[in-house]
Amino acid sequence: MYPVHDPVFDREDAALAPDPRIGGVPLVLDGARVPYPPFTSDFQFEVELVVALGRGGRDIPVSEANSLIWGYAVGIDFTRRDRQRDARDARLPWEAGKSFDASAPCGPIAQVRDPAHFKHCAITLAVNGVEHQRGDTGQMIWSVPEVIAQLSKQVTLGAGDLIYTGTPAGVGPVVPGDLIEAHIDGLPPLTITIAPPEA
Repeated sequence: MYPVHDPVFDREDAALAPDPRIGGVPLVLDGARVPYPPFTSDFQFEVELVVALGRGGRDIPVSEANSLIWGYAVGIDFTRRDRQRDARDARLPWEAGKSFDASAPCGPIAQVRDPAHFKHCAITLAVNGVEHQRGDTGQMIWSVPEVIAQLSKQVTLGAGDLIYTGTPAGVGPVVPGDLIEAHIDGLPPLTITIAPPEA
């Protein structure tokens, strides 16, 4: 297996290291307790490969996209599925289903020397020890370079951006008290506990 580096940076690496905040908001990291969100009765998980950019740009060719990658992580894209379905049926944006506090936990980001290494790796998610999702990153509809290139046509990408790349089959609901364990071969795992709703 290709060695990945522990995400502890020396001075040279620090300039390329993604900031553990998005828009000044701390990431939801490994071991966190994620409160069951308001405005839903169907809170679901989606395990995803997360791409951390070390450089940015716009209109990036597919052939150059790997050069922007600093590292990878395991992520969970939480979804208020009922709100997503409501929006879909009304032909509205899915923002209410996808955008809320603690909606995108991210495991430790592992720096990589060869960004193409994670083309074919097992990706799994278990809830309370029972596996619900199993796939391979090679099954993605679009490759990571294609995802980066397409996004860079729509928005200027920057160092520190995190890109969640999609999920295999098997998504499903969770409730308070559930323990979620997400894995991608060669990356540090991500473990999250679903906490009761905040008062």
